[in-house]
Amino acid sequence: MPTQRIAIIPGDGIGLEVTAEAVKALETLRETRGLPLELVTFDWGAEKYLREGVSLPPGALEMLGRDFQAIFIGAVGDPRVPSNQHAADILLGIRFGLDLYVNQRPVKLLDRRLCPLKDRTEADVNFVIFRENTEGSYVGIGGTFKRGTPDEVAVQEDVNTRKGVERILIYAFEYARRHGWRKVCMSDKSNAMPHGHGLWQRTFAEVSRRYPEIEASHLYVDTLALEMVRDPSQFQVIVTCNMFGDILSDLGAQLQGGLGLAPSANLHPGRTSMFETVHGSAPKLAGKNVANPMAALLTTALMLEYLGHSEAARDVEGVVAEAIRQGITTPDLGGGAGTREVGDWICQRLRQRV
Repeated sequence: MPTQRIAIIPGDGIGLEVTAEAVKALETLRETRGLPLELVTFDWGAEKYLREGVSLPPGALEMLGRDFQAIFIGAVGDPRVPSNQHAADILLGIRFGLDLYVNQRPVKLLDRRLCPLKDRTEADVNFVIFRENTEGSYVGIGGTFKRGTPDEVAVQEDVNTRKGVERILIYAFEYARRHGWRKVCMSDKSNAMPHGHGLWQRTFAEVSRRYPEIEASHLYVDTLALEMVRDPSQFQVIVTCNMFGDILSDLGAQLQGGLGLAPSANLHPGRTSMFETVHGSAPKLAGKNVANPMAALLTTALMLEYLGHSEAARDVEGVVAEAIRQGITTPDLGGGAGTREVGDWICQRLRQRV
Protein backbone atom coordinates (compact mmCIF):
# COMPACT_ATOMS: atom_id res chain seq x y z
CA MET A 1 0.00 0.00 0.00
CA PRO A 2 1.39 3.47 -0.87
CA THR A 3 2.16 5.95 1.89
CA GLN A 4 -0.91 7.68 3.30
CA ARG A 5 -0.29 11.25 4.39
CA ILE A 6 -2.25 12.59 7.35
CA ALA A 7 -2.40 16.29 8.19
CA ILE A 8 -2.43 16.87 11.96
CA ILE A 9 -4.03 20.09 13.26
CA PRO A 10 -3.77 20.02 17.08
CA GLY A 11 -5.65 23.31 17.47
CA ASP A 12 -6.05 25.03 20.84
CA GLY A 13 -6.43 24.29 24.53
CA ILE A 14 -6.81 20.61 25.32
CA GLY A 15 -6.80 19.94 21.59
CA LEU A 16 -3.01 20.05 21.79
CA GLU A 17 -2.95 17.48 24.59
CA VAL A 18 -5.43 14.94 23.25
CA THR A 19 -4.00 15.19 19.75
CA ALA A 20 -0.57 14.34 21.15
CA GLU A 21 -2.01 11.06 22.49
CA ALA A 22 -3.72 10.30 19.19
CA VAL A 23 -0.45 10.90 17.34
CA LYS A 24 1.35 8.66 19.85
CA ALA A 25 -1.13 5.85 19.12
CA LEU A 26 -0.77 6.30 15.35
CA GLU A 27 3.02 6.21 15.64
CA THR A 28 2.75 3.05 17.75
CA LEU A 29 0.62 1.38 15.09
CA ARG A 30 2.98 2.53 12.35
CA GLU A 31 5.91 1.06 14.25
CA THR A 32 4.32 -2.24 15.33
CA ARG A 33 2.08 -2.98 12.34
CA GLY A 34 3.94 -1.27 9.56
CA LEU A 35 1.02 0.99 8.66
CA PRO A 36 2.11 3.24 5.78
CA LEU A 37 1.28 6.50 7.56
CA GLU A 38 3.12 9.81 7.28
CA LEU A 39 2.04 12.40 9.85
CA VAL A 40 2.54 16.10 9.08
CA THR A 41 1.67 18.66 11.77
CA PHE A 42 0.37 22.15 11.02
CA ASP A 43 0.38 24.97 13.59
CA TRP A 44 -3.00 26.39 12.59
CA GLY A 45 -4.80 27.69 15.63
CA ALA A 46 -5.20 30.66 17.95
CA GLU A 47 -1.47 31.21 18.50
CA LYS A 48 -0.81 31.58 14.79
CA TYR A 49 -3.91 33.70 14.31
CA LEU A 50 -2.94 36.08 17.12
CA ARG A 51 0.68 36.20 15.98
CA GLU A 52 0.22 36.47 12.22
CA GLY A 53 -3.48 37.10 11.59
CA VAL A 54 -3.60 33.80 9.66
CA SER A 55 -6.12 31.02 10.22
CA LEU A 56 -5.98 28.93 7.04
CA PRO A 57 -3.02 30.03 4.91
CA PRO A 58 -3.60 30.77 1.21
CA GLY A 59 -3.75 27.56 -0.80
CA ALA A 60 -4.25 25.40 2.30
CA LEU A 61 -7.45 23.74 1.05
CA GLU A 62 -5.95 22.91 -2.33
CA MET A 63 -2.84 21.51 -0.64
CA LEU A 64 -4.87 19.36 1.77
CA GLY A 65 -7.06 17.97 -0.99
CA ARG A 66 -4.10 17.27 -3.25
CA ASP A 67 -1.39 16.01 -0.90
CA PHE A 68 -3.18 14.29 1.98
CA GLN A 69 -5.54 11.35 2.39
CA ALA A 70 -6.91 12.46 5.77
CA ILE A 71 -6.90 15.32 8.26
CA PHE A 72 -6.96 14.88 12.03
CA ILE A 73 -8.03 17.97 13.97
CA GLY A 74 -8.05 18.28 17.74
CA ALA A 75 -10.18 21.20 18.94
CA VAL A 76 -10.13 24.88 18.02
CA GLY A 77 -11.30 27.80 20.12
CA ASP A 78 -9.57 30.31 22.39
CA PRO A 79 -10.98 33.08 24.62
CA ARG A 80 -8.28 35.42 23.33
CA VAL A 81 -10.16 35.37 20.03
CA PRO A 82 -13.67 36.32 21.27
CA SER A 83 -15.23 35.95 17.83
CA ASN A 84 -13.58 32.53 17.37
CA GLN A 85 -13.06 33.63 13.78
CA HIS A 86 -9.99 31.45 13.40
CA ALA A 87 -11.95 28.39 14.54
CA ALA A 88 -14.71 29.05 12.01
CA ASP A 89 -12.15 29.65 9.26
CA ILE A 90 -10.35 26.39 9.99
CA LEU A 91 -13.13 23.98 10.88
CA LEU A 92 -15.97 25.24 8.71
CA GLY A 93 -13.52 26.30 6.04
CA ILE A 94 -12.28 22.73 5.65
CA ARG A 95 -15.78 21.22 5.89
CA PHE A 96 -17.23 23.48 3.22
CA GLY A 97 -14.06 23.91 1.16
CA LEU A 98 -13.49 20.17 0.76
CA ASP A 99 -17.25 19.47 0.47
CA LEU A 100 -17.25 17.06 3.42
CA TYR A 101 -20.96 16.45 3.24
CA VAL A 102 -21.15 13.49 5.64
CA ASN A 103 -20.76 14.03 9.37
CA GLN A 104 -20.59 10.62 11.01
CA ARG A 105 -21.12 10.32 14.77
CA PRO A 106 -21.11 6.78 16.15
CA VAL A 107 -23.01 6.34 19.41
CA LYS A 108 -21.57 3.20 20.97
CA LEU A 109 -21.60 2.37 24.67
CA LEU A 110 -18.31 0.70 25.60
CA ASP A 111 -19.19 0.03 29.24
CA ARG A 112 -22.71 -0.06 30.68
CA ARG A 113 -21.57 1.75 33.83
CA LEU A 114 -21.17 4.93 31.76
CA CYS A 115 -24.74 5.11 30.47
CA PRO A 116 -26.99 7.54 32.41
CA LEU A 117 -30.05 5.44 31.59
CA LYS A 118 -30.91 2.72 34.07
CA ASP A 119 -30.64 -0.96 33.17
CA ARG A 120 -29.09 -0.34 29.74
CA THR A 121 -26.37 -2.54 28.31
CA GLU A 122 -23.80 -2.13 25.57
CA ALA A 123 -26.20 -3.82 23.14
CA ASP A 124 -28.84 -1.15 23.80
CA VAL A 125 -26.70 1.82 22.75
CA ASN A 126 -25.09 1.10 19.40
CA PHE A 127 -26.16 3.25 16.48
CA VAL A 128 -24.78 5.96 14.21
CA ILE A 129 -26.01 9.44 13.36
CA PHE A 130 -25.35 10.90 9.92
CA ARG A 131 -25.66 14.66 9.75
CA GLU A 132 -25.79 16.60 6.50
CA ASN A 133 -22.65 18.70 6.86
CA THR A 134 -22.61 21.43 4.20
CA GLU A 135 -26.10 22.98 4.10
CA GLY A 136 -28.94 23.82 6.47
CA SER A 137 -28.71 26.63 8.99
CA TYR A 138 -24.91 26.65 9.06
CA VAL A 139 -24.27 28.14 5.62
CA GLY A 140 -24.18 31.67 7.05
CA ILE A 141 -26.79 33.20 4.79
CA GLY A 142 -28.73 35.98 6.51
CA GLY A 143 -28.20 39.30 8.20
CA THR A 144 -29.42 41.91 10.63
CA PHE A 145 -31.30 45.18 10.16
CA LYS A 146 -31.33 48.04 12.66
CA ARG A 147 -28.75 46.14 14.69
CA GLY A 148 -28.50 47.11 18.35
CA THR A 149 -31.83 48.94 18.42
CA PRO A 150 -35.21 47.90 19.88
CA ASP A 151 -36.37 47.34 16.29
CA GLU A 152 -33.57 44.97 15.33
CA VAL A 153 -34.46 42.23 12.87
CA ALA A 154 -32.29 39.10 12.44
CA VAL A 155 -32.74 36.67 9.55
CA GLN A 156 -30.97 33.31 9.29
CA GLU A 157 -31.65 31.18 6.24
CA ASP A 158 -31.96 27.39 6.25
CA VAL A 159 -30.70 26.06 2.92
CA ASN A 160 -31.67 22.60 1.63
CA THR A 161 -30.91 21.41 -1.89
CA ARG A 162 -32.11 18.28 -3.63
CA LYS A 163 -28.50 17.30 -4.33
CA GLY A 164 -27.40 17.82 -0.75
CA VAL A 165 -30.34 16.00 0.80
CA GLU A 166 -30.25 13.10 -1.63
CA ARG A 167 -26.55 12.35 -1.26
CA ILE A 168 -26.60 12.20 2.56
CA LEU A 169 -29.68 9.96 2.46
CA ILE A 170 -28.01 7.64 -0.04
CA TYR A 171 -24.89 7.50 2.12
CA ALA A 172 -26.96 6.52 5.16
CA PHE A 173 -28.73 3.70 3.31
CA GLU A 174 -25.49 2.48 1.73
CA TYR A 175 -23.80 2.45 5.13
CA ALA A 176 -26.66 0.39 6.55
CA ARG A 177 -26.41 -2.05 3.66
CA ARG A 178 -22.62 -2.42 3.96
CA HIS A 179 -22.79 -3.08 7.69
CA GLY A 180 -25.73 -5.47 7.56
CA TRP A 181 -28.03 -3.08 9.43
CA ARG A 182 -31.72 -3.11 8.59
CA LYS A 183 -33.12 0.17 9.93
CA VAL A 184 -32.73 3.78 8.80
CA CYS A 185 -34.63 6.58 10.56
CA MET A 186 -34.82 10.04 8.98
CA SER A 187 -35.62 13.01 11.20
CA ASP A 188 -36.85 16.48 10.28
CA LYS A 189 -39.37 19.10 11.36
CA SER A 190 -41.47 19.23 8.22
CA ASN A 191 -44.66 19.89 10.17
CA ALA A 192 -43.22 23.31 11.12
CA MET A 193 -40.87 23.79 8.15
CA PRO A 194 -42.88 22.44 5.21
CA HIS A 195 -40.70 23.94 2.49
CA GLY A 196 -37.15 23.02 3.44
CA HIS A 197 -38.01 19.86 5.31
CA GLY A 198 -40.75 18.91 2.92
CA LEU A 199 -37.87 18.38 0.51
CA TRP A 200 -36.37 15.92 3.01
CA GLN A 201 -39.68 14.07 3.21
CA ARG A 202 -40.10 13.73 -0.55
CA THR A 203 -36.50 12.77 -1.19
CA PHE A 204 -36.48 10.23 1.65
CA ALA A 205 -39.60 8.57 0.27
CA GLU A 206 -37.96 8.24 -3.14
CA VAL A 207 -34.51 7.11 -1.96
CA SER A 208 -35.89 4.56 0.51
CA ARG A 209 -37.67 2.74 -2.32
CA ARG A 210 -34.26 1.86 -3.76
CA TYR A 211 -33.47 -0.14 -0.60
CA PRO A 212 -36.46 -2.43 -0.09
CA GLU A 213 -34.56 -4.70 2.32
CA ILE A 214 -34.09 -1.80 4.79
CA GLU A 215 -36.84 -0.61 7.11
CA ALA A 216 -37.22 3.14 6.52
CA SER A 217 -38.92 5.21 9.21
CA HIS A 218 -39.44 8.87 10.05
CA LEU A 219 -39.64 10.77 13.33
CA TYR A 220 -39.95 14.47 13.94
CA VAL A 221 -36.82 15.66 15.71
CA ASP A 222 -38.48 16.36 19.04
CA THR A 223 -39.97 12.87 19.08
CA LEU A 224 -36.64 11.37 18.07
CA ALA A 225 -34.87 13.07 20.99
CA LEU A 226 -37.50 11.66 23.33
CA GLU A 227 -37.19 8.16 21.85
CA MET A 228 -33.38 8.18 22.04
CA VAL A 229 -33.72 8.58 25.79
CA ARG A 230 -36.69 6.24 26.21
CA ASP A 231 -35.30 3.35 24.16
CA PRO A 232 -32.05 3.85 22.24
CA SER A 233 -31.97 0.16 21.29
CA GLN A 234 -34.56 0.73 18.55
CA PHE A 235 -32.12 2.72 16.39
CA GLN A 236 -29.37 1.64 14.00
CA VAL A 237 -28.88 4.46 11.49
CA ILE A 238 -30.25 7.97 11.97
CA VAL A 239 -29.93 10.61 9.24
CA THR A 240 -30.90 14.25 9.54
CA CYS A 241 -30.06 17.84 8.68
CA ASN A 242 -27.10 19.89 9.82
CA MET A 243 -28.51 21.57 12.93
CA PHE A 244 -30.57 18.63 14.18
CA GLY A 245 -27.63 16.30 13.67
CA ASP A 246 -25.43 18.61 15.71
CA ILE A 247 -27.88 18.55 18.63
CA LEU A 248 -28.86 14.88 18.48
CA SER A 249 -25.28 13.66 18.26
CA ASP A 250 -24.39 15.42 21.52
CA LEU A 251 -27.42 13.80 23.14
CA GLY A 252 -26.15 10.50 21.79
CA ALA A 253 -22.69 11.23 23.16
CA GLN A 254 -24.11 11.49 26.66
CA LEU A 255 -25.77 8.09 26.26
CA GLN A 256 -22.32 6.58 25.68
CA GLY A 257 -20.61 8.37 28.55
CA GLY A 258 -20.04 11.97 27.50
CA LEU A 259 -18.21 14.06 24.93
CA GLY A 260 -14.89 12.65 26.16
CA LEU A 261 -15.84 9.43 24.36
CA ALA A 262 -17.43 10.90 21.23
CA PRO A 263 -15.53 10.50 17.94
CA SER A 264 -16.60 12.01 14.64
CA ALA A 265 -15.73 12.01 10.96
CA ASN A 266 -16.33 14.57 8.21
CA LEU A 267 -16.35 12.64 4.96
CA HIS A 268 -16.50 12.93 1.23
CA PRO A 269 -16.21 9.31 0.12
CA GLY A 270 -13.11 8.72 -1.96
CA ARG A 271 -11.61 12.11 -1.16
CA THR A 272 -9.52 13.72 1.58
CA SER A 273 -11.66 13.65 4.73
CA MET A 274 -11.36 15.17 8.20
CA PHE A 275 -11.58 13.42 11.56
CA GLU A 276 -12.45 15.58 14.53
CA THR A 277 -12.78 15.51 18.29
CA VAL A 278 -16.00 17.34 19.12
CA HIS A 279 -15.56 18.09 22.81
CA GLY A 280 -14.16 21.58 22.39
CA SER A 281 -10.88 23.13 23.45
CA ALA A 282 -11.84 23.60 27.16
CA PRO A 283 -9.29 26.37 27.87
CA LYS A 284 -9.77 26.11 31.65
CA LEU A 285 -8.54 22.50 31.58
CA ALA A 286 -5.61 23.11 29.26
CA GLY A 287 -2.17 22.24 30.58
CA LYS A 288 -3.47 20.31 33.60
CA ASN A 289 -3.11 16.77 32.19
CA VAL A 290 -6.77 16.00 32.97
CA ALA A 291 -8.37 16.04 29.50
CA ASN A 292 -9.86 12.74 28.36
CA PRO A 293 -7.94 11.55 25.25
CA MET A 294 -10.36 8.72 24.46
CA ALA A 295 -12.50 10.69 22.01
CA ALA A 296 -9.34 11.55 20.09
CA LEU A 297 -8.22 7.90 20.13
CA LEU A 298 -11.63 6.68 18.98
CA THR A 299 -11.52 9.31 16.25
CA THR A 300 -8.23 7.82 15.04
CA ALA A 301 -10.08 4.48 14.86
CA LEU A 302 -12.63 6.05 12.50
CA MET A 303 -9.80 7.47 10.43
CA LEU A 304 -7.97 4.15 10.26
CA GLU A 305 -11.18 2.44 9.16
CA TYR A 306 -11.63 5.03 6.41
CA LEU A 307 -8.04 4.52 5.26
CA GLY A 308 -8.52 0.76 4.99
CA HIS A 309 -6.89 -0.38 8.25
CA SER A 310 -9.90 -2.10 9.80
CA GLU A 311 -7.98 -4.45 12.10
CA ALA A 312 -5.98 -1.59 13.60
CA ALA A 313 -9.19 0.41 14.03
CA ARG A 314 -10.83 -2.45 15.93
CA ASP A 315 -7.77 -2.79 18.14
CA VAL A 316 -7.85 0.90 19.11
CA GLU A 317 -11.53 0.68 20.05
CA GLY A 318 -10.95 -2.58 21.91
CA VAL A 319 -8.07 -1.17 23.94
CA VAL A 320 -10.05 1.97 24.82
CA ALA A 321 -12.89 -0.25 26.06
CA GLU A 322 -10.39 -2.31 28.06
CA ALA A 323 -8.97 0.82 29.68
CA ILE A 324 -12.48 1.87 30.73
CA ARG A 325 -13.20 -1.55 32.22
CA GLN A 326 -9.95 -1.49 34.17
CA GLY A 327 -10.47 2.07 35.40
CA ILE A 328 -7.52 3.55 33.49
CA THR A 329 -9.41 6.78 32.88
CA THR A 330 -9.28 10.51 33.49
CA PRO A 331 -11.36 12.13 36.27
CA ASP A 332 -14.40 12.81 34.06
CA LEU A 333 -14.94 9.03 33.91
CA GLY A 334 -14.17 8.50 37.59
CA GLY A 335 -10.53 7.53 37.22
CA GLY A 336 -7.34 9.01 38.58
CA ALA A 337 -5.11 8.83 35.51
CA GLY A 338 -3.88 11.81 33.54
CA THR A 339 -4.15 12.46 29.82
CA ARG A 340 -0.63 11.26 29.13
CA GLU A 341 -0.91 8.24 31.40
CA VAL A 342 -4.07 7.03 29.64
CA GLY A 343 -2.35 7.47 26.29
CA ASP A 344 0.75 5.62 27.47
CA TRP A 345 -1.31 2.69 28.79
CA ILE A 346 -3.25 2.40 25.55
CA CYS A 347 -0.09 2.48 23.44
CA GLN A 348 1.45 -0.22 25.62
CA ARG A 349 -1.59 -2.44 25.16
CA LEU A 350 -1.56 -1.82 21.40
CA ARG A 351 2.03 -3.10 21.32
CA GLN A 352 1.05 -6.18 23.27
CA ARG A 353 -1.74 -7.01 20.81
CA VAL A 354 0.58 -7.43 17.86
